[in-house]
Amino acid sequence: MAILRLLFGLHAPINQKTYVVAGLLLAALKFGIDWLVVYLTTGKAWTLAAYLSPVLFMRSEAIRPAPEWVLWALVMYALPFAWIGLTMSVRRAADAGLTPWAGILFLIPGVNWLVILVLSLMPTRRNGEPFDWDAASKTSPVDLKSAILGISLGVFLVLGMVALSVFVLGNYGWSLFIGTPLVVGMLVGFLTNRENPRSKMSTITTSSISISIAGLATLLFAIEGIICILMAMPPAMIVAMAGSLVGRAIAISNISRKGNAAMTAVMFSLPILGGAETLDKESPLYEVATTVEIDAPPSEVWHQVIHFSELPPPPKWVQSTGIAYPIRARLEGEGVGAVRHCEFSTGAFVEPITHWEEGVRLAFDVASQPRPMDEWSPYNHIHPPHLDGYLRSKRGEFRLIELPGGRTRLEGSTWYEVDISPRVYWSVITDSLIHRIHLRVLEHVKSEAEKAHKS
Repeated sequence: MAILRLLFGLHAPINQKTYVVAGLLLAALKFGIDWLVVYLTTGKAWTLAAYLSPVLFMRSEAIRPAPEWVLWALVMYALPFAWIGLTMSVRRAADAGLTPWAGILFLIPGVNWLVILVLSLMPTRRNGEPFDWDAASKTSPVDLKSAILGISLGVFLVLGMVALSVFVLGNYGWSLFIGTPLVVGMLVGFLTNRENPRSKMSTITTSSISISIAGLATLLFAIEGIICILMAMPPAMIVAMAGSLVGRAIAISNISRKGNAAMTAVMFSLPILGGAETLDKESPLYEVATTVEIDAPPSEVWHQVIHFSELPPPPKWVQSTGIAYPIRARLEGEGVGAVRHCEFSTGAFVEPITHWEEGVRLAFDVASQPRPMDEWSPYNHIHPPHLDGYLRSKRGEFRLIELPGGRTRLEGSTWYEVDISPRVYWSVITDSLIHRIHLRVLEHVKSEAEKAHKS
């Protein structure tokens, strides 16, 4: 239990030796497990250079063709290591005589290596000041003034970052969806505990209120719709609550007051990180493949794919979400060079045919596409920037495989890009939505083909 409190806790001081030894052992453990998982799922050896890259895209490219769930699992598994690294760096900075806020720099890609090096080289140097991380046990009732200050600052920081990232930089990135709620949580935790320590639950609740009000404000100011806010909330809430505990720990240490300048620097680092993210223009290509088996021969299935009839309307609740759904498709011409128009509830995809192998394979590029959804909002119409070009379908295909007994396996695939980070989170949502669209289309083809074959 003592080792767990040392690694995951927020109150035990971290000296130079502990920081170096624990850091090396944990880094070796994580790399070893990550390397083994990637090797077993892809047969590729994850190089140390790619592994240490500060750019997540380079890391994900280095382990392709790993299944998407592998990257998702690696990110989830990395969260406890990130927490340990952050909290140990904050406590090590304090032990070395620095402001605890300096340890927050551990989270900045690229900069973190310099932070680790500096903290590993600095000896214990507390300048004779008391070091009372255990003041957490001396909690006070809620200070309404401090709570309002923390919540208000958090809301203004979120709105400011939304305005800068979305409308100036055109960037829906890590700095907005992860960095901003994390810093908001830290600031709320710090400001609401610096005068009189409050309980952990009270601190977490205050940070959650700040994030919730910020989300509501983006809705009321017609910046975002309800569906997208709800999708962004889970990771934002988690990192804000974690950040609030770190901010609280800094506030209740008796050396925290000299760190106001550092706290301000942490706030202003967010726009810098947002600007740096725009330099990374690479977008990985994701594939979603869906399969159904049909009690009809390939010739009949091909006919239904080419002469696609109108789909029955989806359930009312699906329509009410505003998420685009397919209605019908029509084909102009025949063979390579023909153009397929796939009509959705929000508009039509224009898809030039690139491969035509009758009864076997139909492939196409996507020349233009409609918006992916209509946002829910108290207002008649809003159009957030992420509806234009941040989710891009690139190409698709239908593949028919003949099965014994006059049956057919029909495979539908879509290749797409998403420019909203963290991609590992948003791609899970987009994969699920595209798969459901595939399934609706393929099940319709299946129904029509089997009906025609029986008649």
